[in-house]
Amino acid sequence: MGDHRRVRDVAEDYVEAVLDLVAQIPPGRASTYGVIAEAARERTGRGSARTVGRVMALYGSDVPWWRVVTASGAAAERVAGRALEALRAEGVPLTAHDPPRVDLREAGWEPGEETEPAQM
Repeated sequence: MGDHRRVRDVAEDYVEAVLDLVAQIPPGRASTYGVIAEAARERTGRGSARTVGRVMALYGSDVPWWRVVTASGAAAERVAGRALEALRAEGVPLTAHDPPRVDLREAGWEPGEETEPAQM
């Protein structure tokens, strides 16, 4: 993950914690900005869901960014089309909302959980 610079109050250790956590989300599962923020806060002592979003926007291209959604299961608006396509390809359970959302009861992942894909 390497040489991340401090950008807009986001320290390098926080960036690396977020990217490490997102890299652990297994195919077929998803997590929320809030869950990732809480786990990163345990490692670094700081951060918020909004800061996780900023880290993902700046540095998330090398990790499975589409597996991080809002607390309601919605993909980030600016990347929703690509995210939903990737989530569907992995078999992530989606709701019937328009647009669809990740069914976090079935597919939600938290750090420390088993990393097996959700059973379909």
